[in-house]
Amino acid sequence: MTYCVAINVDQGLVFCSDSRTNAGMDNVGTYSKMHAFTWHGNRTFVLLSAGNLATTQAVVKRINLDANSGAPVSLLTVNTLQEAADYVGYVSTDSQRTQSSRDHSNTSFEATFILGGQIAGGRHEMFLIYPQGNYIHESPDHPFLQIGEIKYGKPILDRVVKRTLDLERAARLALVSMNSTVRSNVTVGPPVEMLMYRADLLDGGRRCYYTEDDPFARLLSERWNQGLMLALESLPAFPWEEGGQDSLSLNP
Repeated sequence: MTYCVAINVDQGLVFCSDSRTNAGMDNVGTYSKMHAFTWHGNRTFVLLSAGNLATTQAVVKRINLDANSGAPVSLLTVNTLQEAADYVGYVSTDSQRTQSSRDHSNTSFEATFILGGQIAGGRHEMFLIYPQGNYIHESPDHPFLQIGEIKYGKPILDRVVKRTLDLERAARLALVSMNSTVRSNVTVGPPVEMLMYRADLLDGGRRCYYTEDDPFARLLSERWNQGLMLALESLPAFPWEEGGQDSLSLNP
């Protein structure tokens, strides 16, 4: 399984992904699900992937080939992030058709992507691209997108993520969301990759890589656990408890 999350704040974009792939209990591997494409000073893109590994690898290979070979349409030639999402959606559906034509066992070759980045002169944006090639952007009230095993890491994002959140806090929040998912689902696991892109720099951003034993990742997890326990202890007592507000009657 997979978990990837992207957050869009005023200061820039944060991307976070796990690296575990699972093709059965005896076939667990590690593959990067974060792919960056940068032309410094011109444009930068980050692609997060979930779904069939053959499809996602074919999509990334095609994107690189089109850009390097001077194809008429590529991430290097598109004028907007929306055009980039259209292009990735087309490459994805084309790759799925190619994979399916070679298969006779009803294998699902579907893949889902999050594409984010910025082109010089435009604003930083991100899109969730479905297997069918269509896409959406994040909502104004909840400026984040998720793919894969989304349910465990979503509650903290719903409560905390705002456009005004600074980039580093958004990055720590993405790691907490990932940590919650890793602890609750064994099919999602490290190494964890994170990329912070600061708006308008067009430099590819700062990329981080956290193994299971990484000191910073372990400290972040411990501090989050401690914070949850403190929050639990600070909740108001029931009226019938010692120290609780005796404002509610227990008898009808």
